[in-house]
Amino acid sequence: MTTDPFAWTQSLNTLFAQVWNKLSRGVHDRHAPARHPTLATVDAGGAPQARTVVLRAADKAASSLRVYTDAQSHKVAELRATPAAALHVWDSAAHLQIRLATSVAIRTGKDVSDIWDKMPDHARLAYGSAPAPGMPVPEALGYRKTPDPHAFAVLDLTIDSMDVVHLGPDHRRAAFRRDDGWAGHWLAP
Repeated sequence: MTTDPFAWTQSLNTLFAQVWNKLSRGVHDRHAPARHPTLATVDAGGAPQARTVVLRAADKAASSLRVYTDAQSHKVAELRATPAAALHVWDSAAHLQIRLATSVAIRTGKDVSDIWDKMPDHARLAYGSAPAPGMPVPEALGYRKTPDPHAFAVLDLTIDSMDVVHLGPDHRRAAFRRDDGWAGHWLAP
């Protein structure tokens, strides 16, 4: 008897649980697809901006995720203007697309000093550069990386809704929303 490897797609409860399993694994497994999701924001001109980030925390009970970034980056300026973002994960092995709509809080300075203090020296190099990220440089390596706790920012993403698509033998799609307690409902894929 063969077991269906996609049995978790057959109910809203198991699909929702699988999404959180994928997100939680992304925090702890550097090879997991959810480790490097795409974060999308909107720039000052209203154009979408997407980039890969590293997932640092996933809390199912709080429906929240955490990402670290350089406070000087364009994404931080964009999020200060419009504190909402989308997060996208594609897990090719599971044939699963996860799209999350989030509200974002930006924390810096004393609010994140405990995280900075625990961070290894090599990881701190990602936060603090001259010129700032995205600024022109005279040549490919025409910048300096200097760890700077004032350039370290934590993005706390509160998930407002999820759109989940499984592209297996039978395509399934579901939506889950915070405001209805994550009850979920099926959508046409």
